[in-house]
Amino acid sequence: MTAIPDTAARVATLTHHGQGRLANGTLIPRVLPGEEVAPRSDGTWRIVTPSPDRVAAPCPHFTACGGCAMQHASDAVVADWKAGIVRGALQGQGLAGEVARVLTSPPNSRRRARLAARRLKKGALLGFHARASDTVIDNPHCKILTPGLMALRPALLDLAQMAAPRSREIGLLLTDSPAGADVVVEDARDLDLALRQDAAAWAARAGVARVTWNGEPTFQREGPWQPMGRARVVPPPSAFLQATREGEAALVALVREATRGATRVADLFAGVGTFALPLAESAEVHAVEGEAAMLDALAKGWRSAPGLHRVTTEARDLFRRPLDPLDLRRFDAAVIDPPRAGAEAQVRALAEARLPVIAYVSCNPASFARDAKTLLAAGYRMDPITVVDQFRWSAHVELATRFTLGRDQESLAESGTMT
Repeated sequence: MTAIPDTAARVATLTHHGQGRLANGTLIPRVLPGEEVAPRSDGTWRIVTPSPDRVAAPCPHFTACGGCAMQHASDAVVADWKAGIVRGALQGQGLAGEVARVLTSPPNSRRRARLAARRLKKGALLGFHARASDTVIDNPHCKILTPGLMALRPALLDLAQMAAPRSREIGLLLTDSPAGADVVVEDARDLDLALRQDAAAWAARAGVARVTWNGEPTFQREGPWQPMGRARVVPPPSAFLQATREGEAALVALVREATRGATRVADLFAGVGTFALPLAESAEVHAVEGEAAMLDALAKGWRSAPGLHRVTTEARDLFRRPLDPLDLRRFDAAVIDPPRAGAEAQVRALAEARLPVIAYVSCNPASFARDAKTLLAAGYRMDPITVVDQFRWSAHVELATRFTLGRDQESLAESGTMT
């Protein structure tokens, strides 16, 4: 057990979760490197000498709410911290890499979030959990959710009173869309006829686009569509979607640039078409995804959009059955955007296939670094990395970069002398 110092001490570093670490390993929340801190008798800490990079947290809920970790730090410090997480992950694999820039989504831009709600004797609570706790922190002044989702808050409190059992909290997965919010209610009371009618009446009053209740479609006024290039896509309830429109636009621009000139692109872990549909403006795309419902949404969006090249889809578990090198050699480029676990088997197949260009988008620097090591060992070169920070003030890090095969390696692959 780490001994807590009884005198002032200096914060040495930040952990990946945004906690300050003293030289002896003690972890302290909401402090910054270089700050001098001293313990209080109640086990909390006071800041003796603040950092010049300390700022006033914009949200009054920051000290209690677990939704954000770094509102007390300047934007420059947060960006450098996230770039450092990426560099540290690469170093853990024995790799060097350049982080060229950090693109941060603005405040109040999260179009998608999962909140917790509890019913009270009078009213309800709605917000994120406290740090390392199941306590729901009411957050009427949240600085990360879009204005559209914040405007829905009074209606969501009414929904919580209707849906939540007294004995437990419910989850509300919210997605903002141009057609209105998509609301997924989780762990709620079972629907009977009366509750179903009440839920439909609530949805009509609230002006939401769709409600799904404990996995069951309950109400739809209009499909909660999302723009993806020229297409409009209605994702299935709970389907993956990039967290902010700004972050999605940045990632799409990076992937477009990485695959520029390709005429046949494989989009692996394609989801509902975040990259496949914009790329279809200039190339044929084969979209591969494990969830058939997401591919159905992608295909419908493609069919309704004008002027796109052909998009084909394939429902396939890329963890158990990655596309093999022979499959992959049909393409000029690949885009891969795997879940947090990365795509170890699929990346090995990509390396063996010798595709000239691979655009890699990742939500986990650690699994990205492991996969990058495989590609670099196979002769690929890695471009400078762009961090796309869609989860402002949180510990979550996303990134994108391009891997290219050196010309000498391409020549060997084309001649068939490389295995």
